[in-house]
Amino acid sequence: MQIYLPIAEVSVNALLLLSLGLLVGILSGMFGVGGGFMMTPLLFFVGIPPAVAVATQANQIVASSFSALLAHLRRRTVDLRMGTVLLVGGLFGSAVGIVIFNYLKSLGQVDLLVNLCYVVFLGIIGALMFVESLRALRKSRSGAKASRRKHTTIQKLPLKMRFRISGLYISVIPPILVGFFVGVLSAIMGVGGGFIMVPAMIYLLGMPTKVVIGTSLFQIIFVAGFTAILHATTNYTVDVVLALLLLIGGVIGAQFGTIIGSRMKAEQLRILLAGMVLVVCGKLALDLLIRPDELYSVGPAGQS
Repeated sequence: MQIYLPIAEVSVNALLLLSLGLLVGILSGMFGVGGGFMMTPLLFFVGIPPAVAVATQANQIVASSFSALLAHLRRRTVDLRMGTVLLVGGLFGSAVGIVIFNYLKSLGQVDLLVNLCYVVFLGIIGALMFVESLRALRKSRSGAKASRRKHTTIQKLPLKMRFRISGLYISVIPPILVGFFVGVLSAIMGVGGGFIMVPAMIYLLGMPTKVVIGTSLFQIIFVAGFTAILHATTNYTVDVVLALLLLIGGVIGAQFGTIIGSRMKAEQLRILLAGMVLVVCGKLALDLLIRPDELYSVGPAGQS
């Protein structure tokens, strides 16, 4: 069943879009991630222009993150003070990312930038996640307990604040920088940034794991929402029809993913996720390296 997407200006099978939403929803339920880093490349593969895929995906991130955040608020595993500090950096980062995005769009290079960002970050994160998961799997089999990492450098920085729920007394500078970096990525790549923020909050800031997910979701909701608004008002690249189809599939898929994820070990889930991240990264890299069938495209003057 073909459906025309008015903003993307392409016709795509509606069942295919629902299936993509369902697939990423399953992954979201299994791995506890927003799924933006998987959904956006998949949209590239089915012919959605990168600019539209990035802007539209931010809407799905807001909806899925808000739903997950409610459960964490009930369990009181959200550090609102830390989330607010992260949010300050995230909003500034989103604004800077939009400026970079718009500038490169005016030069006709935004598609290349988005694809390169995905290849670089998915490759790095996937490789690190795969290695860490293998180590964790070996430790679990040998019965060794993982040692908690201490952050000595952060303790020396000024402007300290007490975060009671996280049990930390650290400088606000590292959380602001982490939020800023994730905000830039959210604007350019159309991701919530959880696949970068969560490891940074655990290993860089030293937050307890049980608080990290909920706090990350709190920040992501506002940053992704702010990013979606900026894209909609400055670039006009948010396709409501596309977002609706992805949301429907994602909500249904998340229910199945939660059931599947509860029956697998954490180390197995991380290795499986790392493998899928590396596969997507490889496909994007291959598309950039292979010579296209048509070297030129015909379009209105001033557009790429």
